[in-house]
Amino acid sequence: MMDQDMRMCECDCDECQQDCTCNCSCTCERKKKYLKPNRSMLKCGSQGAVTLPLATVAGATFTLSTVSVDTRGLKNPCIKFEFASNVVTTAAVITLNFQVFKQCRGQLVPIPVGPIWTFARLVAVTDSNTFSFFVCDCDICDEDCCTYSVVATVAGVATVGVTSINNATLSAIVVDNADCY
Repeated sequence: MMDQDMRMCECDCDECQQDCTCNCSCTCERKKKYLKPNRSMLKCGSQGAVTLPLATVAGATFTLSTVSVDTRGLKNPCIKFEFASNVVTTAAVITLNFQVFKQCRGQLVPIPVGPIWTFARLVAVTDSNTFSFFVCDCDICDEDCCTYSVVATVAGVATVGVTSINNATLSAIVVDNADCY
């Protein structure tokens, strides 16, 4: 923001706001207000696990992990979410779509955040893989409390074999993007 406000004061500082002082050229000079820089917080969500039984139908959804974030006191917050899990397949053929959803105060339906991430096992094998991704949400009201969830959806046809999603965790790094003003 500009250091000077060019409103005319007619050389009388009463015309300026209290956080201004007049100089001899009759312009108001604003005193800078500084916020604490780089305010941030880390929130770790609940850890979850789910086992998808043989022949789980397409479209079935499973909530894997959640975290609640309160942005009161922050200005222009932005949140980076990190999701990590271990996907174990036993003679399985499966395609899973993972997505983060948020639900804030007063919302009846969760809103998707970021893209859909896909895990696919196209041949029946027994294996274990780490599956992780991150997304950011900077479209947040300053004074809001939201719950974010990672939901897995079975895509394509019914599953073959057994699949377990273990140690599913969702964490949030919240950063205050406020500059001095």
